[in-house]
Amino acid sequence: MIKKNFLAVLATLLLGTAIIQHSAAPAVAEPPLRGVFADNFIVLEAPAPAPKADFRALSGDPAKLSDYRGRLVLLNFWATWCKPCRDEMPSMEKLYNKFKSDQFGILAVSIDGEGRKVVAPFMKRLNLTFPALLDRKGKIKNIYGVTGIPESFIIGKNGIILKKVIGPIDWAKPDVSRFFKDLLQTPRS
Repeated sequence: MIKKNFLAVLATLLLGTAIIQHSAAPAVAEPPLRGVFADNFIVLEAPAPAPKADFRALSGDPAKLSDYRGRLVLLNFWATWCKPCRDEMPSMEKLYNKFKSDQFGILAVSIDGEGRKVVAPFMKRLNLTFPALLDRKGKIKNIYGVTGIPESFIIGKNGIILKKVIGPIDWAKPDVSRFFKDLLQTPRS
């Protein structure tokens, strides 16, 4: 009798676990997040369109996120005085060089109050070739709800924010490259 009850309870637990695991699976497969990379991601309750904002490029020219529609974009908020930001910039350059011809772009939004005066020499000193944008007054930072730096948004080809990343990342890690490669090959992103 005890053995039958034990087996019945065990079978119920196994079936319940299988049902819960199946119902928790995402409806649409996304590229897997591995290791440290996953620890920095914030899960968005629902993907949302990236807020519209007018940027000022390092050159002084106007720039818009909509100019990048049809491309996967890493929108990164940073400052020259932020050590974690400075540390992640070389790995961002590697990611940019790896995928820039594959419908991928990086927009690095500096929140430095001194603007071009400090950002231009910084970009040159580190040989950074991805576009730097200026947000001296923090207007765009506020539109995106940035709470600290570095903070990044991965924006799909359709203009939808797919992921939010808080804190520095080694953007050159193989897992990160695989993640972006998978996103670039996914039609819906």
